[in-house]
Amino acid sequence: MKEKLHALQAEALKQVEKADTLADFQKIRVSYLGKKGPITEVLRGMGKLSKEERPIIGELANKVRETITEAIETKKAVIEEAVLNEQLKSETIDVTLPGRPVQVGGPHLLTHIISEIEDLFIGMGFEVREGPEVETDYYNFEALNLPKDHPARDMQDSFYITEDLLMRTHTSPVQARTMGEYQGSKPVKMICPGKVYRRDTDDATHSHQFTQVEGLYVDKNVRMSDLKGVLNQFAKQFFGAEREIRLRPSFFPFTEPSVEMDISCKVCQGEGCSVCKQTGWIEILGGGMVHPNVLKMAGYDPKVYSGFAFGMGPERIAMLKYGIDDIRHFYTNDRRFLEQYHRAQ
Repeated sequence: MKEKLHALQAEALKQVEKADTLADFQKIRVSYLGKKGPITEVLRGMGKLSKEERPIIGELANKVRETITEAIETKKAVIEEAVLNEQLKSETIDVTLPGRPVQVGGPHLLTHIISEIEDLFIGMGFEVREGPEVETDYYNFEALNLPKDHPARDMQDSFYITEDLLMRTHTSPVQARTMGEYQGSKPVKMICPGKVYRRDTDDATHSHQFTQVEGLYVDKNVRMSDLKGVLNQFAKQFFGAEREIRLRPSFFPFTEPSVEMDISCKVCQGEGCSVCKQTGWIEILGGGMVHPNVLKMAGYDPKVYSGFAFGMGPERIAMLKYGIDDIRHFYTNDRRFLEQYHRAQ
């Protein structure tokens, strides 16, 4: 049995010397040291030996196992180092080569428009406020002078989660929340940009989800002329100093009186064309003086405080400013469209 163990050791060491791949070492390990290998078979046959021979053969078998294992690990380490060096050599980076250009994106056109609107109104002393997109019926409607049976609610049919929770139909609830927070203790001068939702059929000019920027200014002695001045400044900033504005009577439940604002058509300069439907004017936003009921519900005394509010859609502003003919372009993620406006001015 001693001769057999010495022979197995010599045979295994020769195999290790010839091996030149990691797979070869695994094969040698299994062949000689595995559960079905010859060394294991020798150890299983030790029961036939005398008590005096067993420890001698057992010790020799363990030494043979250790010698073969050590030889495998030593040669394997040499092979692994060679493989690693070859890999490093093949993957060497030439740092003298010019770098590859990195494609840099830009803000979405609507993000750009909203940021520009925010900058303009911050410059006029307005603060930016935000609120939840999932809103209560009270703040979305009732606090804005739209009780549950008011017919104007039909124009803002929305996505209801429960009878009292819905996806907000405008950002006006942020105004109601802010006034309610102040409870008539101080003036309010704010804009509130954000996403809004209405149950609408998507087409070139309508979307079930869109964005709004609404503004509110409440203080003592706020007049309609203040509203006109702010909107006039906005129009000239966005559409050119030569733009003219006009205010037309309209109706909104939360403002009284209410107006729609038009800007003079930049295509025909007010002469009349297909863009402005031969009128010389293009509707851009709505606004008006805050309704006394809205002030009362928010804790403001309408005999002391007055204010104006307005609301605009960044999609419409972008469409007019850049000649975009379909609102769906903003949301279909077509890179050919989006990349045109990465550096919009």
